[in-house]
Amino acid sequence: MSKPKDTNPNRPVIQIRRLKKYYKVGEEIVRALDGVDLDIHNNEFVAIMGASGSGKSTLMNILGCLDKPTNGAYVLNNKPTHKLGMSALARVRNEEIGFIFQTFELLNRASALRNVMLPMLYSSRHIFSARKRAKHALKRVSLDDRMTHRPNQLSGGQRQRVAIARALVNDPSILLADEPTGNLDSKTTVEIIELFKELHATGQTIIVVTHEEDVAGHADRIVRLRDGRIISDHPTESDPIHQDWVDRMASGRGSLAEVTQAERELNHIADQKREQALIEEAKSKPRKRLFKSSKSSEIGSEAKS
Repeated sequence: MSKPKDTNPNRPVIQIRRLKKYYKVGEEIVRALDGVDLDIHNNEFVAIMGASGSGKSTLMNILGCLDKPTNGAYVLNNKPTHKLGMSALARVRNEEIGFIFQTFELLNRASALRNVMLPMLYSSRHIFSARKRAKHALKRVSLDDRMTHRPNQLSGGQRQRVAIARALVNDPSILLADEPTGNLDSKTTVEIIELFKELHATGQTIIVVTHEEDVAGHADRIVRLRDGRIISDHPTESDPIHQDWVDRMASGRGSLAEVTQAERELNHIADQKREQALIEEAKSKPRKRLFKSSKSSEIGSEAKS
């Protein structure tokens, strides 16, 4: 029933090069993403972190094919999404990406089974096996005894499990979770994170966008953004900010939301680099166009420069 997972660890399922997303607000140009390079491989479990305004939501929207970059390249499972039109993007979004939202986004009047079947109604690929696949997806998240229940008959954790089953039903290349535990209590948060880890163990690629250090700590890798740029990308066990946070929590010296010394130092260095980059850009290319076709920058183009 499930499509075979690509077990080649050297082939990224996501390749991003020089990704930029600019918005014009009045006379000001807002650089939501300002030159992001990122590879995510099959069967990685990655947490993307950043404060409000860091660009993580913009990056999530582009990763999820909900938006297109101003410039740069984004290749998802060998599909150059930055070159695709809106109808082709919608097809990629339906077949390649499983979305999990903080607010569940379930249809209140539909059963758990009907909610999970929903993505297949927009694609002819599994239209005749939709019910069978939805039942299998609900079984994977241990809700095979709640298939006929509506969302208002389910707990918060159960509703999120329905949302995860819906995300899994098309066998996506990636699971993209936006603050998936934000509306859950601590006990249910642990249960959902354990479910993510079980799915990861079966070969599923998972990307979690979060501001919670304790949630990010369950991922294998943490990518941090600030002012539209990646300022840190480490395996979780060697991420200096996370390790500083773990040490502070273990010793009782800090709170969940407190900024660590390592984070302050990294932010200071990132701010200096950004300021210097803006100065150099202004000197070297004072008339550079910020808005140009995303087709002009492709994966591998950096090899020609």
